[in-house]
Amino acid sequence: MTSESINNPFNKQQEPINASYDNPSWPAVVKGFAKLFSYLFHPLFIPTYFFLYLMQYYSFEFAGITDWQLKLRLFGVFWMTAFFPAFAVFLLWRLKFSEGIFLRTQKERIVPYIITMFFYWWMHYLSRNFPDQPAVLKFFYTGIFMSSVAGLLANNNYKISMHAMGVGGFAAAIILTSMHYQNLDGIAISLAVLIAGFICTARLILNEHTLKEVYTGLFAGALCQAISYYFVM
Repeated sequence: MTSESINNPFNKQQEPINASYDNPSWPAVVKGFAKLFSYLFHPLFIPTYFFLYLMQYYSFEFAGITDWQLKLRLFGVFWMTAFFPAFAVFLLWRLKFSEGIFLRTQKERIVPYIITMFFYWWMHYLSRNFPDQPAVLKFFYTGIFMSSVAGLLANNNYKISMHAMGVGGFAAAIILTSMHYQNLDGIAISLAVLIAGFICTARLILNEHTLKEVYTGLFAGALCQAISYYFVM
C-alpha cells in the first residue's frame, strides 16, 4: 500500500461490490439492457424527466413564458441537477478520491451525496421563491432533497440504491401531481411505475444491490415525496 492510499481514505482497497451478492448469472443481452436502462434513468436525470413531464401534461403552468424561455429553464434544471453533480463525481475520480465514476462503495458515495444535496437544496430554494414556477415543483424539489439526506444517512450502514430512490420518488411525484391537479394521468402513472420496476430489476440483474438495498431505496424515495407533498402543498 502506497503512502498516497494511506493518506486518502477514499483509495482504500475494498472487496468488489459484486462479490457479496449471490445472484444467478444472466445472459449478456439481458445485462446489456439492464445497463442501458440504468444509464437512461440514472437518478441525476430524474428531475429533468419530471420537468419534461410537466411541460407535456401541464403546459398551462408555463403560459406566461415563451418557448425559448421554457427551453432555457429545462436546460437550467439539467445543468443544476445532473451536469454539475456528475462533473463533481468526475473531478473526485480524476483527483483520485474515488476508484471510479460508478461509486460502487459506500465511502465513495459520501462526498457526492453532500454535493448533490447542495444542488437539490438550491433548486428547492428557487422553487419556493419564484412565483412563476409550477406549484408542484415545490414539493418535488423538497422531496428529492430529503431523499439525498436519507440516502446519506442510510449510507452509513449499507449501500442503499440511489437508482431505486430516484425512480421511487419519480413514480410517487407523478401520482401526487395527478392528485394535486385532480387529473388521472393513467398513461404517465403506468409508465412511471413500469420504469421503477425495470430499474429495480436491472440493479438486481447487474448484482449492484441486494433486495434490501433496492426495496429500502424505492420506499425511501416514494416516502420522501409523500412527506414533502403533505407538508409543502
